Amino acid sequence: MTNATTPAPLPLWQQRFFVPMVVGAQVAHGNPARDMAISTAAGGQGQLYAWERATGALRQLTDAAHGQWEGWLDPLGRHVYHHQDVDGTELGHLVRVPFAGGAAEDTTPDLPPYTLRGVGFSGDGRRLALDAVSEAGFQLVVVPLADDGTLGQARIVFTSAKEAWYALLNHDGSRAAMISTARAGGQRRYSTIVLDTATGETVAELWDGLEASVEAVCFAPRPGDPRLLATTTRSGFTRPLLWNPVTGERTNFDLPELGGEVMALDWSPDGRDLLLCQIDRAAQQLYRLEAATGVLARIAHAPGGYYNPFGGGSFFGPDGTIYALWENSVHPPQLVELAADGSVARVLLSAGDAPSGRAWRSITFASSDGTPVQAWLATPEGDGPFPTIVEMHGGPHFAVTDAFNPIAQAWLDHGFAFCSINFRGSTTFGRAFKEQIWGDVGHWEVEDVVAGRAWLVAQGIADPAKVLLFGASYGGFLTLLLLGRTPDLWAGGMAIAAVADEALGFADTNDALKAAIAGWYGGTPDEVPERYHRSSPLTYAEHVQAPVIIFQGHNDTRTPPRQMEVYVERMRSLGKAIEIEWYDAGHGVGTAEVIAFLEQMFEFAKERV
Repeated sequence: MTNATTPAPLPLWQQRFFVPMVVGAQVAHGNPARDMAISTAAGGQGQLYAWERATGALRQLTDAAHGQWEGWLDPLGRHVYHHQDVDGTELGHLVRVPFAGGAAEDTTPDLPPYTLRGVGFSGDGRRLALDAVSEAGFQLVVVPLADDGTLGQARIVFTSAKEAWYALLNHDGSRAAMISTARAGGQRRYSTIVLDTATGETVAELWDGLEASVEAVCFAPRPGDPRLLATTTRSGFTRPLLWNPVTGERTNFDLPELGGEVMALDWSPDGRDLLLCQIDRAAQQLYRLEAATGVLARIAHAPGGYYNPFGGGSFFGPDGTIYALWENSVHPPQLVELAADGSVARVLLSAGDAPSGRAWRSITFASSDGTPVQAWLATPEGDGPFPTIVEMHGGPHFAVTDAFNPIAQAWLDHGFAFCSINFRGSTTFGRAFKEQIWGDVGHWEVEDVVAGRAWLVAQGIADPAKVLLFGASYGGFLTLLLLGRTPDLWAGGMAIAAVADEALGFADTNDALKAAIAGWYGGTPDEVPERYHRSSPLTYAEHVQAPVIIFQGHNDTRTPPRQMEVYVERMRSLGKAIEIEWYDAGHGVGTAEVIAFLEQMFEFAKERV
């Protein structure tokens, strides 16, 4: 007889990674009994689930090795769709699984592998559209769906060499909306184009000039209403609008009483109300806006995050109530229904209990040119100054909000202060703040992070000899760039999935990202080589003083491996202290890998402080 032993409980910092969280949710407005959730209920890894709203029960539909963090439920609730790639390369096909569960079915078997930049359905459930990006360009693909849901023959109805994102369909699927950089010559400012899905011809285009972006959000939810909900940055800050591509009629909602950006999230099923989210200095606030009158009503909900810049967040339920995906720095995201007064009427999908953590607070400091920069700060128990982690987010066009972050809490548990900076290039701080990095990538971001470090030291929070850099993706790139450009300020750097040689990275990256990078730099490496050279961490390798540890994926098509191999070889030839851990995945990794990376980073950091 063997003696069974009880496994030792995980350390608190690891337990947070396995708390069941709701990453996203959707309802089938044509079949309200069928809903979908994206949850980490299965061992901390995001997967797609059929969701029974009446009971809150979840039934797992995907089992992706490194998680499935994005999916779409068709309006009739027949299938759940997701992009299935090969080994994390982000090159693959859109597939679907029956709502009842079953084998995945390829929606576009005749197309070559592609990166996905949009999925949409007609409200009547008879058409699917997707934006497939490959060497052929940005292509709008339309797939008819029979009454029983059977897939028809996919047709490419539009192709663009310039960036063209999204695949929004109107109620009967006769028109599609995309955003395009063609008007701006490839610069990353958009017009919205509406296409005839039968012919691919442009029906109408909404453009606010070379300085602004107009971005489609969704078509009207009711049959016979051709209008489109969109946003414009013509004032310098995002504001919603309604546009009729048939008549050209446009209704602007300038909302001068609101500061910051105002994002359009959803349109109520009855067509009466719009759901908006104001983001002012990284604080979020939901509003209802009556589409016919422009009357605005503030929703008096609890503070926290209700909108994710990557597209997740709050939306209208089938009965017009608001389903809010709510979280903050110490509460994992959960889906709740808000009452008219903003209180929680009921919890639709709960999150698990997380070990207590340290709440973030919003701070603002002046950068080198006087521009105010917002950041999030949390400190461990005790009095400072502390060893400190300065984090740079990915993107660059993203913003850190008051969100649950197990990585930040893990550093706090280990006695480090943690500061995440929304540097120049971040979204939700206005058009000028976002676009100032274009043509000079890395410059203002470095200025902002250095100013943040100076503020932390001056406030007695950070020990100046014990400040370490940390970031993933674009944040990893900035980590390496800061180590080379400002070498005497840092005790070490930790980078995940970074780019160190911008020109070589451009050569190997996927086709969707090539267009974005060329937009940020104002051209390709052949056209503006000096800009790529100036922004590359490789250029400054000889100046690096602090040790660095890097985690990089063999299959990554956003931050490809070859350019990192060159950087590591160069650093070693110079006698620099550099470690690299290669992993067999793409740009994203699973929970187990993140924990393993952190364990190595804790050891790396302890040796430096």
